[in-house]
Amino acid sequence: MVTRGFTGRPRRTEGAVPPGQFVTSDFPVLTAGPTQHVPTRAWELVVTDGTTERTYAWASLRDLGVVDLTTDIHCVTHWSKLGTTWQGVPVAAVLEDAGVADEPYALVSSYGGYTTNVPVEDLVDRDAMVAVGYEGGPIPAEHGGPVRLLVPHLYLWKSAKWLRGIRVMPEDELGFWENAGYHHRGDPFLEQRYYGD
Repeated sequence: MVTRGFTGRPRRTEGAVPPGQFVTSDFPVLTAGPTQHVPTRAWELVVTDGTTERTYAWASLRDLGVVDLTTDIHCVTHWSKLGTTWQGVPVAAVLEDAGVADEPYALVSSYGGYTTNVPVEDLVDRDAMVAVGYEGGPIPAEHGGPVRLLVPHLYLWKSAKWLRGIRVMPEDELGFWENAGYHHRGDPFLEQRYYGD
């Protein structure tokens, strides 16, 4: 017999808040260095495999087709922001257009020198995008504008701000936080915060 009104623990469903996270309506600003201010007229994205290279300017990136994405984002510092809306170009479309080799790893770089490693599978098989807008407007510089990577199913440190380059490669190369002991993948639902989690 079960006490009337007892329903047990809530079941996790797709889009639920990961364990160890709290929901915020704010969008906290956390960076590994000073905020970069890159005007759209000067912004470029270099996509390469070490042999083939393609450079995108603001207009040529947008010409690949901008889509909307509403998704939750999760920071390794335990906050989650639900229902954020972004505009951008799917990473899969960028890699295909660039004609780079089909490699398993990517090292993503930013204006300011930040880097992060991301398995290519996480960039092309999910909702990852090269984001050019946030909530219907430009992405503020403190949140990575004018262009940032968005990999919403991983912790936000994998969504490099002030995106400058994507290099695909056959071997994994650790980025800034990964070299400091953070997890190589960073899945918030598996609480992959630090190496060994």
